[in-house]
Amino acid sequence: MASIEVSLPSMGIGAAIAAAAILAPLYALELASPDAPAMPAQLGVPATGALEPPPAEPTPELLLSNASPFLGNPAAPVTLIEFGDYQCAFCHRHFERTEPTIVSEYVETGKVRMLFKDFVVIGPDSVTAARAAHCAGDQGLFWEFHDAIYEAYGGERTGWASLEGMRQIAGGVGGLDAGAWGSCMDAGTHEARIGASSADARALGLSGTPAFYVIGSDGDVYLMRGARPLAEFVDVLDRAIAG
Repeated sequence: MASIEVSLPSMGIGAAIAAAAILAPLYALELASPDAPAMPAQLGVPATGALEPPPAEPTPELLLSNASPFLGNPAAPVTLIEFGDYQCAFCHRHFERTEPTIVSEYVETGKVRMLFKDFVVIGPDSVTAARAAHCAGDQGLFWEFHDAIYEAYGGERTGWASLEGMRQIAGGVGGLDAGAWGSCMDAGTHEARIGASSADARALGLSGTPAFYVIGSDGDVYLMRGARPLAEFVDVLDRAIAG
């Protein structure tokens, strides 16, 4: 089993920023991976093969901005951030197999707060699904719609995440004002937020979904790539809570 990739294991965010300022001149521009996932042009992602800067440090601005509302106690000592794409099969696997236990044992007990950030890597329907969740979020129902999208998961590029598919999902979300939600969707609201969130992911050097950052109670930042087993999340979250 692959080990957890840990980012900045012994320094807080502030120390990491200072270290980055010292080390930045040592980095050279690198080529994007030729097998990097395709990204919609409207999100402003450089074309494959374009020169890109080295990964940025995981600052609070990159990790917490352009995100969903918090799930859980906003004052929880530990923050878990997921960069995901609603069409991503491994994101769906995480939602089904791992997230329920994280929510019941860490979020609902006040130990951890969760954020979701869009990292669109599959196609235009992923943008549509992301917009749908944020439009529901305007009514305080982001997480309810987020869960409903994953519960309706139908694979990658199969059409289930189209506008019509999102309308069908909207009809099953209790308390949602369908008219206001539809107006939000028609207006293309939140596309800038989705694009900025995806740009944050690219700036951090992420190349696929899901990817998770954990900000510990002492400010340490841990990075986990992929749909990791629950035991690995438990290990990292417990360490992050202990500080």
